[in-house]
Amino acid sequence: MFALAAVVAAFVPGLARAESPPPTVASGVVVAGVDLSGKTREEAIVAVEAAFARPLSFHFRTSTWRITPRELWAKAFVGEAVTAALAAQPGARVPLVVQINRWRIRTYVAMLDRARSRAPRNTHLYLRNLRPTFTKPRNGWSVRQLVMRSAIGHALRHHRRGPIELVVETVWPRITPASYSSIIVIRRGSHTLSLYRRTTFVRRMGVAVGQPVFPTPIGRFSIVVKARNPWWYPPDSDWAEGLEPIPPGPGNPLGTRWMGLSASGVGIHGTPDAASIGYSASHGCIRMRIPNAEWLFDRVSVGTPVFIVRA
Repeated sequence: MFALAAVVAAFVPGLARAESPPPTVASGVVVAGVDLSGKTREEAIVAVEAAFARPLSFHFRTSTWRITPRELWAKAFVGEAVTAALAAQPGARVPLVVQINRWRIRTYVAMLDRARSRAPRNTHLYLRNLRPTFTKPRNGWSVRQLVMRSAIGHALRHHRRGPIELVVETVWPRITPASYSSIIVIRRGSHTLSLYRRTTFVRRMGVAVGQPVFPTPIGRFSIVVKARNPWWYPPDSDWAEGLEPIPPGPGNPLGTRWMGLSASGVGIHGTPDAASIGYSASHGCIRMRIPNAEWLFDRVSVGTPVFIVRA
């Protein structure tokens, strides 16, 4: 009978193999967290590929989203892992090697940064009822890209699917109320200059402003230069034609202090002509009594905002 079976097997291809069941994975063998106990090679490949294909999930504040390893161009060597699993002893943990694409992960994280980051909002200084007022600044944030690239790579290699918390860092506003110290408000019609410590009123002083034919400009400006005991140089204007520069001293029309504004040719300065204070008497500048100009000079800096209004 044995000889007859051998003869039949020789002439009927595949008969001997059909009688032997395909090999299966030993009990308790795990690949990438998947228990492959009793699975054939084909079944094991399907199970491991399905597990690896699960999307990575992300979380940030109230948002969640997902992306698949395939979309990240990650590749798992499933066939090699299953081959090792079939040969493994019961209870073995067989590694699944994953090849990641660093360029693709870097590109994806950069996209997350563009989509999920928030720009900071600077404070805005303006006048409300002729008093300095600030809008509220707001912090922003940006994605910590190196950290997130590492987290995604680690999740792919170690078969974790999250949720992965989006890691961000705070981006502070560049301008806040603390960026300001002194603020000047000049009321051209009332011939007054008021100094504020941010939003706190400090002092109001009388000034002279420009004549109707040489009006002091209206708008927001800033102090761009400060000078003690300045020289006076005649401007390029018809009214100053033929005049010579005047050195520091009692007769200097700028007094002892000059605070030049971002408005061309216009500044805040002392004047030896105290009788002009309270009138529209200058050629566009803001004149102050010399003691007042010296006091103000010590309390402002280059960059101090200066509002000039009609009131």
